[in-house]
Amino acid sequence: MEFKTPGQAEVYQRILPWMHELFGDSLVVFEDEPLLIVNFGSAVASTRVVPWYQEETLITTRSYVVTDIQITAELSYYLLRENNSIYFGRFAYDSEDDIVFEHSLAGTACDRLALNHSVITVVRIADTYDDEIVARWGGQRALDRWAS
Repeated sequence: MEFKTPGQAEVYQRILPWMHELFGDSLVVFEDEPLLIVNFGSAVASTRVVPWYQEETLITTRSYVVTDIQITAELSYYLLRENNSIYFGRFAYDSEDDIVFEHSLAGTACDRLALNHSVITVVRIADTYDDEIVARWGGQRALDRWAS
């Protein structure tokens, strides 16, 4: 695996054993990039270690919530209002207009407990919201789309 910065390599090597301890057989490790996948309920979370500025690294966990959805003003307003009441992470649209939920941690300051809270919270929120969003606005839960 090739890393872009020494800090990215250091943070990835530090969190990899934690991810194995925390998620066991639910963890999928990519061999060619600093990417880890965790399955939980109807959601899947991907955790990436990415360089941020000169000296820092981010640990970003993202879960696809709903795909193949028609973006409307009502849906966007709903997601923005939910962002206001969720203090740990945020909803967003990705470049393909899929709904994602994500949270980032500063890599150098991250400990095992913070990493666990970040991954679990992201995947639980995605698992909680996917059914409601599909019922109200259509689309597919991300796990259903990729399972077919």
